[in-house]
Amino acid sequence: MSSEELLGLLYLTAIVAEAMTAALAAGRRQMDWFGVALLGSITALGGGSVRDVLLGRHPLSWIEHPHYLLITAGAALATILIARYMRQLRRLFLFLDAVGLVVFTIIGCNIAAGLGLPAIIVIASGMITGCVGGVVRDVLCADVPLLFRAELYATVSIVTGALYLAGQWGGLPHEPVMLGAMLLGLALRLLALRFGWSMPKFVYTESLH
Repeated sequence: MSSEELLGLLYLTAIVAEAMTAALAAGRRQMDWFGVALLGSITALGGGSVRDVLLGRHPLSWIEHPHYLLITAGAALATILIARYMRQLRRLFLFLDAVGLVVFTIIGCNIAAGLGLPAIIVIASGMITGCVGGVVRDVLCADVPLLFRAELYATVSIVTGALYLAGQWGGLPHEPVMLGAMLLGLALRLLALRFGWSMPKFVYTESLH
């Protein structure tokens, strides 16, 4: 299996997992079935869509590949049927969410690098692809976005993108660099979940009045 085929397979796995986690968020807000399907698709495809709009890249991925909408909406609706088992599957979904984060990041970096953009834009494109879908989900559900909490999430995306870019600059073969960056990013995310690693918080309680 080539690196492109592997990345494509992981991408499909990631958008299904993201759509299903979004469906659970929709269920906690007691949305109807249409809301469940819509939130699932927005979460799974939103990061890539925002990236493409910012980079002026058209058509958007779900317009070029309409079946992505069917896959994500279908995965979200399927979650309704298996929601009762989600407690037992919690660890699996946390793992798949971590996989989705690093896979989306690498895809975003790949696209920006292919456009010949500066390194900081490449890394930012990876982070947008990996994180913005979840931000939109949380905003629509009236939650504080995960991206803005102390938990290591965006940081993992930035580290993954930076490792990938560093390997590219070092002239290393593409496939080992891609897999290595994803595995290290995945390990960092899972370790952060296991041990509760987080970024320092800014706490300010004084009133200006």
